Amino acid sequence: MRDQTLPFDRPLDADPEIVPARKLSARVAGVFVAAGGHFETAAVEALELGFGGIVGDFHEGATRHSGGRELWYPRGTQIRNERQVSIVAPDELERIARNMGIREIRPEWIGANLLIDGVPLLSFLPAGTMLFFRGGVTLKVDAQNGPCRVAGKLVAERARMEDREAGALLFPKAARRLRGLVAWVEKPGRIAAGEDVSVRIPEQWIYRG
Repeated sequence: MRDQTLPFDRPLDADPEIVPARKLSARVAGVFVAAGGHFETAAVEALELGFGGIVGDFHEGATRHSGGRELWYPRGTQIRNERQVSIVAPDELERIARNMGIREIRPEWIGANLLIDGVPLLSFLPAGTMLFFRGGVTLKVDAQNGPCRVAGKLVAERARMEDREAGALLFPKAARRLRGLVAWVEKPGRIAAGEDVSVRIPEQWIYRG
């Protein structure tokens, strides 16, 4: 029987490996908000989220000003705020603390809004991953949250490290690819501590051109 497969249906040697989409289950282990004029957060019972992010949070807003992460723009350029929500995992915070030789790192010290438990390698969830919260909120992951010396300085202070400057410099190295994720609000509502989360990871591939 003649092969009826069309040429464009046949895989090419150069085609990337396709990793199928999948779902995971998780739980909200803590919720936090930066209600003052600083990025440090404080634990609360629940978060209220609009399309601009967490209501009353330091990072709330539909837009933000570019900084050191966006080298392709002059600093201070107004851009879309894809960093509305900061998400971290308990096991990754523990690893960072071990890497720094300190007892603990609390989510509040690095400005986290959500502590999500139950997702292996949370910081490696790809862009486009969607988090569906039982209460109705949907968040969409933008990227890993790159660690910086500003957060490192607060960690060193709160952990009472003897050499605060050395601690600030150590944090970006100790927290590399462990700092969690940033996400934006796709569907607003309320997120409470203890809430279940459905994590939907999209189909993945590596584009090599």
